[in-house]
Amino acid sequence: MSLVQLKTELRQELKLTPQLMQSMEVLQMTSQELLEYLSRQAEENPLLDQSDPPERAYEELRRQAGWIDGGVRDRATFTHEEGAPEAGAMDSALESLAAFLRDQIHRLRLPKPLTALCEYLAELVDGDGYLAQEDLDGLAAMKIPQALTDQALDTLQSLDPPGVGARSLSECLLLQLSRRDGADPVAMDVAARFLPELGRKHYAAIAQKLGITVEAVRRAEAVVASLEPHPGRAFQPAEPTVYVRPDVFVAELDGELKVILNEYYLPRVSVNDYYLRLLKSSDEKETKDYLRQKLRQAKWLLDSLDRRGSTLRRCAEAALEAQRPFFSGQTGDLAPMTLSSLAEGLALHPSTVSRAVRGKYLQCRQGTYPLRYFFSLPVSGGVSRQAAKQALLALVREEDRKRPYSDQDLSRLLADRGILLARRTVTKYRLELGLGSSAARKK
Repeated sequence: MSLVQLKTELRQELKLTPQLMQSMEVLQMTSQELLEYLSRQAEENPLLDQSDPPERAYEELRRQAGWIDGGVRDRATFTHEEGAPEAGAMDSALESLAAFLRDQIHRLRLPKPLTALCEYLAELVDGDGYLAQEDLDGLAAMKIPQALTDQALDTLQSLDPPGVGARSLSECLLLQLSRRDGADPVAMDVAARFLPELGRKHYAAIAQKLGITVEAVRRAEAVVASLEPHPGRAFQPAEPTVYVRPDVFVAELDGELKVILNEYYLPRVSVNDYYLRLLKSSDEKETKDYLRQKLRQAKWLLDSLDRRGSTLRRCAEAALEAQRPFFSGQTGDLAPMTLSSLAEGLALHPSTVSRAVRGKYLQCRQGTYPLRYFFSLPVSGGVSRQAAKQALLALVREEDRKRPYSDQDLSRLLADRGILLARRTVTKYRLELGLGSSAARKK
């Protein structure tokens, strides 16, 4: 019996060709990534020519829409060279918290073993100024006497900034309070034993356990609030400034809202005529093969750029159509719109729409927003999630601070406005908006 069989099978397969992969890659690039990508491609492919975009078109747009940021065309604003420190920036190696602590340790002129251990602990202090208990436990495994460890820890915690070397928030606050003249014993008790209750504003419970008045607890809270919970914060390097370049503008031109792609910062990419003539006239096979390959790559890139611009424009135009009342200034609320519904309307795959809006920004008269901001899921009542959050925020701002609304009250009031949200959903949205509970909001 033969085990070899012949059969016919019909099936569909999707293969990712190099052209498709490049198109997908270019589609999801941010403006800065695309600018760097074009620069690399121009260096690798001699058939690609780059020329500066015309300035007149951008200036004409700015004349008609004066709110457009004047720094959009400044390329230097958006470039960053790795390893090149910004002028006037702090040298982290010389001005770090560990270096500051080591300098104080050297001035104390301690015995060598104690100095060495203090310097070692200074290196273990994290960016907030704390020591992990696990690191101290590791010293015992290194056969370091406990008495020497305790002495080094006391020395470290006596240094500036106050609170450095603490192993917990409570210890950090107590270290700072102990350095104050006439330290408040109530504040020290609260910092040592009742920080969780203080965070939940359970003043009556704290007052009952300490045998004091609620007013005394509130005074202690004010003292604790004046302390620094992150003593190493001043030594943390400032985060680099992140600049946002809008990919799309929505502006009113000639009395009509229109979508304008922000391609004014991109160089004009074209195929070099000299190499095209060389491809036709050259008799060398290797030269012709090389130029044909580079020509194909150049055409793939130009096609990918066209597809990116077309897809991004269609997505932005669909967002404009769905959110026209917002862009025209009639309301600050968004209409419900999802990626899947937009993809269906544009006859695109949802993943294509997701790639197109990833990391992209839209600038309009109201401000600059991530393009994804305009895709707000619907909630019960036919409004968007963004509109529900705005209504919730308005209720909290208008409430009586002496009798703030509970989450159940907020759910009922939103229902009166036609927005049906369960209490747990109200709690979720409240936390996302950075709003405290009714007890935390009470004055």
